[in-house]
Amino acid sequence: MAQVRVPFLLGHAEIASLYRVERQTSQKWRTEGAFAAPDLVASGNPYWLLATVMRLDGVGDRHVAQDRLTSYKTSIPRGYEVQDERDLPVILGIQEVARVLARDAQAISRWRNRRQIAEADLTLSGSPLWLLENILDDAQQRRRTILPSEVELLRTGHRDPQKPRGRRQRAPLSQSSRDAPPAARTFTGADQAAAAEFLAAVLTEGHSVIIEPRP
Repeated sequence: MAQVRVPFLLGHAEIASLYRVERQTSQKWRTEGAFAAPDLVASGNPYWLLATVMRLDGVGDRHVAQDRLTSYKTSIPRGYEVQDERDLPVILGIQEVARVLARDAQAISRWRNRRQIAEADLTLSGSPLWLLENILDDAQQRRRTILPSEVELLRTGHRDPQKPRGRRQRAPLSQSSRDAPPAARTFTGADQAAAAEFLAAVLTEGHSVIIEPRP
């Protein structure tokens, strides 16, 4: 398989390294709005173009460590700079690869661990990323199933949303969920209308119902 160029992209770990801060600090910058929306979301994880990340250099007390910038670029020997997210090639994480190959993410992880799939073109913040065309070439060589509909969706920009970060806020309990459930009732065959009315009322209040037949 011919080696192709890959764009310079960074996840939170690479951004933190570039600015000599903790990874949590990079995530905080995103929460505070210092970053724009991610230039790429793959497998629910956010990534930014190097050009986007460099715009923070010199803003406030944020300064890029030039030695780390050089090291980062050297670590991606086929890397090149992209200025606009619209110029990015189609890049997949494990979840997107699973969609294309009609498998689950666990199967893709197993193939990767056993070297039964193309080597990742990038590994950012601990997660592997592949160019779509390399995955397609690899699948054809291994005679694996490819779902054209999923390929087309990805090429037109259809992606799963970014994974939520932090603790989820628990929704407040509704008044009905705090109320005690109604007492159990028994109905005969002649009470069908009353039974249906009682069942509808209980379900409307948010309770579950267990029906136990009796002789």
